[in-house]
Amino acid sequence: MAEHDLQLVARRIRSFPDFPIPGVLFRDISPLLKDPDSFRASIRLLAGHLKTTHGGKIDYIAGEWPGAALLCPARLDSRGFLFGPSLAQELGLGCVLIRKRGKLPGPTVSASYALEYGKAELEIQKDALEPGQKVVVVDDLLATGGTMRAACELLGQLRAEVLECVSLVELTSLKGREKLGAVPFFSLLQYE
Repeated sequence: MAEHDLQLVARRIRSFPDFPIPGVLFRDISPLLKDPDSFRASIRLLAGHLKTTHGGKIDYIAGEWPGAALLCPARLDSRGFLFGPSLAQELGLGCVLIRKRGKLPGPTVSASYALEYGKAELEIQKDALEPGQKVVVVDDLLATGGTMRAACELLGQLRAEVLECVSLVELTSLKGREKLGAVPFFSLLQYE
């Protein structure tokens, strides 16, 4: 079943050369999101990996809820927010939100990360987690790794334990997993 599910997911990822700029091969997950069977398969596969790897040791799934920019494939705010709550539901867990700066009420902590064109910040509410709680960070795509690393830094500021980062797609040529340091990383699909 896992191999069938992986093929179902892979068939729903399409490529657009030279988007959004020349030289970029954009991996589009829109067909996967349109197909409930493929989307469910992706969640089932990610959940299966986490159950096998961590058993019942995960307390929360963390992902970023979208801010203003919804189209950049290298950030959790693009489409990654669709995977966090779905994966949390599949595992019977809660979902912790990480947002762009200024989007969360109450006291927050922040971490900045580099963009191609500057710098951005992520925030999490100070009371989102208790010290020692175990968290998995989820995104749709890992590219350069800056946003996922910033998410891990935020969770570290709250003294949570990041068990692993997971994504649907990994662009291996950009070496984003290297930015995660010692944090384990898993992706369903890998592309150059």
